[in-house]
Amino acid sequence: MPEPSLLSDTAIPVVLSLAQLSHAGGRQVNQDSWGSVLQDDLACMIVADGVGGEYGGEIASNVVVNSIMEMFVEEASFGPRALQSYIEHAVAQLQRRQAQIPRLKDMSSTVAVLLIDQKNRCALWAHMGDTRLYLFRQGKLLSATRDHSLIQQFVDAGHCSADQLRRHPRRSILSAAVGVEGSAPATVTQSVTELQGRDAFLICTDGFWEWISEAEMEQAAIQADSAQDWLDSMHALVEKNGKASNVPLDNCTAFTIRVADPRPSVPSAYSTPL
Repeated sequence: MPEPSLLSDTAIPVVLSLAQLSHAGGRQVNQDSWGSVLQDDLACMIVADGVGGEYGGEIASNVVVNSIMEMFVEEASFGPRALQSYIEHAVAQLQRRQAQIPRLKDMSSTVAVLLIDQKNRCALWAHMGDTRLYLFRQGKLLSATRDHSLIQQFVDAGHCSADQLRRHPRRSILSAAVGVEGSAPATVTQSVTELQGRDAFLICTDGFWEWISEAEMEQAAIQADSAQDWLDSMHALVEKNGKASNVPLDNCTAFTIRVADPRPSVPSAYSTPL
């Protein structure tokens, strides 16, 4: 009987390394929030960008992040339906807070959520608004969310170029956000993505992605040895590009996740030993 392959045991969970940054940029208050939680072999990472005066945006993003983490810890489920329920719970909690505090009735928040099943080596995600999620594989952009924004609709209709997503004066007009009455629903991936070693995710608010191109993200991913290295390299470019523009910088939040396969590699039968 042949010996089993060391690579056949898919029960060994992938290992995740995380890095995060969040700061106010040129604003007085940081209305972004972020969070991560691990429950059994399931991981949940969230970034939210709040909108609203009088600290309303800060409250909104915080409620969204904490509500999703609360529901995730309680249910610890993985799948499109579970992810949809986490976001619906956040919507309900924010609506409740709006009703309790009338001066905050117009607060809202974007959100992007990543779920990873480490044991089964797969991921899925959801978003509302223009907080983005990117997946890079072997340093190449494999997948990216599409903004729920007026300018994204213009791009899709051929009225704007993709470059204008970062610079158009109406780029902040959203078609979906948590807490907005009549908002479009969250976009939830309906099929899971199988993970490979060295896959890398970036979740970030518009204050981050507006100042760095996808090509620059890719190059930084290729050169980085860790989630922290990748984040540091990208943030340096964000700071450089933003300061060169003479435009007041927005709140800036980013989360990087690197996937590692702990299984020992097996040399190919056709490889030549060094």
